Amino acid sequence: MRLSLTTRQLTSLFLVPLSALCALGAPQRTNSEISRRATVCNGHVELCNKSFGSVSFVGAHDSYAIGVNSLAVNQDQNITTQLDDGIRMLQMQAHGQDGDIRLCHTSCSLYDGGTLGDFLKQGTLSDHTPHSFGLRTWLDANPNEVLSLLIVNIDSLPVAQYDQIFKSAGLDAISFAPESTPLSANSWPTLGSMIDSGKRLVTFMDHGADASVPYIIDEFSNVWETEFNVVDAFDCNINRTNQNVDPTGQMYLINHFLDKLVFNQPVPFIEKLNETNASSGNGSLAEQVDNCTAQHSKPPNFLLVDFYEFGGGSVFDVAARINGVQNSPTKPIATPVSSASSSSSAQTTSRPLNAGASTFGVVSYELAFSLISALAAVVAGPSLLL
Repeated sequence: MRLSLTTRQLTSLFLVPLSALCALGAPQRTNSEISRRATVCNGHVELCNKSFGSVSFVGAHDSYAIGVNSLAVNQDQNITTQLDDGIRMLQMQAHGQDGDIRLCHTSCSLYDGGTLGDFLKQGTLSDHTPHSFGLRTWLDANPNEVLSLLIVNIDSLPVAQYDQIFKSAGLDAISFAPESTPLSANSWPTLGSMIDSGKRLVTFMDHGADASVPYIIDEFSNVWETEFNVVDAFDCNINRTNQNVDPTGQMYLINHFLDKLVFNQPVPFIEKLNETNASSGNGSLAEQVDNCTAQHSKPPNFLLVDFYEFGGGSVFDVAARINGVQNSPTKPIATPVSSASSSSSAQTTSRPLNAGASTFGVVSYELAFSLISALAAVVAGPSLLL
């Protein structure tokens, strides 16, 4: 039997397998390539193409330790306000108590900032107290932001315990996990690619991290720090790092919070905050940044400060200068308010911590707590007042 094929049939027979071969050989587009790429990263177009390791971020020292007229606090804005104002690293001190992880300062009897789970879990963005905050909710509401956490694992709790809490809050799914560690500063992905991938939460832990939970990253293998609890002049010397890693390739963090001694214990030097957080002058954040940049041939990646809003946003001006962008906030950052405000107001706005009630016979709870804090600090020792 003789077969007769038309030109159209021959063409069909040829093109079908050819198209299949082309499809097999064609590169497959990833979800991030198909979706719209980030065009604004951490508030600036210019930062999208910069690697995480070449950007400078302002961090809140003891971000959870919020209050007024207490020697045990380092911030007076709630976490929502801190992040809305531009804080992009939240540092915290984690303690084990009754089988849970709590954010306490020195000890939970001195200052208890609530559980890590409450700090991380989903919640609403309104009516936050200092002790309860939904980090995942804020990140969901701000999809073009890369944020870092720095956990001081003071009780050497197992990393698996942190993993359970992160998973419960849904944060493991949006956490960046390096393929290998340590990463040199210039090996980190760009902010744009982190945002595109959805992996835009970076969590460091000072000790206890291991490969079993890859998104909780060992701090000192990747970041070194300057001295903390400074009571005179800030320097740029390497104070804490992993001795097995070359620090010249690492990112670094400057601890720029000035203390004074009370009962021989370091506590925040409130009266000098406007100078300490300033964008110029002796003892200022800008001065330490410039000195460290000159000493190490690159600027610091993390600027850790107390009561960040003192100085009127100057800490963000310093970071913007390092990053080569303009600090142009869409709204004014929080400002100190009168000490006449109620303690509930202090949960969302700041006030000078040295302006509490001091009339003989009328002692505020916060002021009495300060005295207790000082006495407890004498017993606990200065090394715990981080």
